[in-house]
Amino acid sequence: MKSAKVARTCEPCQAWRMTQAPNPRLAIVLMLTATSFIAGTTLAAKALGTDSLGPALHPLQVTHGRFLFAFLALGLAALVIRPNLGRPNLTLHVQRSLCGFVGVTLMFAAAAQMRLSDATAISFLNPVFGMLLAIPLLGEKVGPWRWTAAGLAFLGALILLRPGPDTFQVAALLALGAAAMLGLELIFIKRLAGREPAFQILLTNNAIGLIVATLAVVPFWHVATLQQWGALVALGCMMAAAQTCFVNAMARADASFVTPFSYLTLVFAALYDAVLFGIIPDRVSYAGAAIILAGAALLAWREGRIREK
Repeated sequence: MKSAKVARTCEPCQAWRMTQAPNPRLAIVLMLTATSFIAGTTLAAKALGTDSLGPALHPLQVTHGRFLFAFLALGLAALVIRPNLGRPNLTLHVQRSLCGFVGVTLMFAAAAQMRLSDATAISFLNPVFGMLLAIPLLGEKVGPWRWTAAGLAFLGALILLRPGPDTFQVAALLALGAAAMLGLELIFIKRLAGREPAFQILLTNNAIGLIVATLAVVPFWHVATLQQWGALVALGCMMAAAQTCFVNAMARADASFVTPFSYLTLVFAALYDAVLFGIIPDRVSYAGAAIILAGAALLAWREGRIREK
C-alpha cells in the first residue's frame, strides 16, 4: 500500500505524465479511491493485530502478507498488460524497500494499538520528515514557509501523543517512527524519479519487500485462521490497488491539485474505526489531526508554488 499507501508526492510519475492526457476529474476519482484503499489496509492491519479474526498476528506477519499479496496482484497485472521493463537500480530500490518495510511494519503495529484516525493523522508527517531529511541527504534548502509547515505538523503530532502520565500513547511513537521511515523512503523515491517506469518501480519495490519480509517473519510465523488469510489477501490487494490508483492520479494532474484529496484518508480511517470497532475520535484527535493536516496542506501548497516557478 502504498496503505495506505498512506499524503505522499510521487516524483516517478513526473516522467510518466508525459504519456498521460491531463484529466483532473479522473485524477480526483483515482485519488479518492486510493485513499479509501489506504485506510482499508490500516483497518485490515488493525483487525489482524488484535483478536478480531483470531489470535493476534505479529506486525511482521501482517507486513509479510501485505507484500506477498501485493506482489502477486502486481505480478498478475504485469502478465496481462506486459509493460516494458528495464534494468532497475537495485541499490536505490533496496534502500527504498527497506525503509518502506520498516515504516509499514511500525504503522501496522501502531494501528493495532490506537485509534485509526490518530495513527493515520501521524502518518501525514512523512512528507515533513522527507523535507527535513532532504536537507542533509539531497542538499535542498528549506525556507520559512516549509519550516512553518513542519512546525505545525509536529505540533499536531505532539497533541496526538497526549503527553501526560494517564494519557500518553506509546503506540503513537510507533506511528511517529513509521512516518520518519516513510519520509526517508521519499528520499530514495526522489532519486529514482524519472529513471524507471512507474509500474517497474512498484513491482520491484514489492518484490524486494517480499524477500525482506519473508526473511524477517520466520521467527514470528504461526498458522493464521481462514479469516486472517482472507484479511491478508485483502490487505495486499488493497495496497496494490491504492498504489496503482495513486500513481495514475498523480500522472493525470499536478501534485498541488490532487494531493489535498489524499487527506480524506483520515476521514475513511475514522469512519471504518467507528463502524467496525465502535471507536469515535475525541476532541484531542480532532485537534491534533486538524493541525497536522494544516501543516501538510501548507507544505503541499508551497511545493506546488515552487514547481510553478
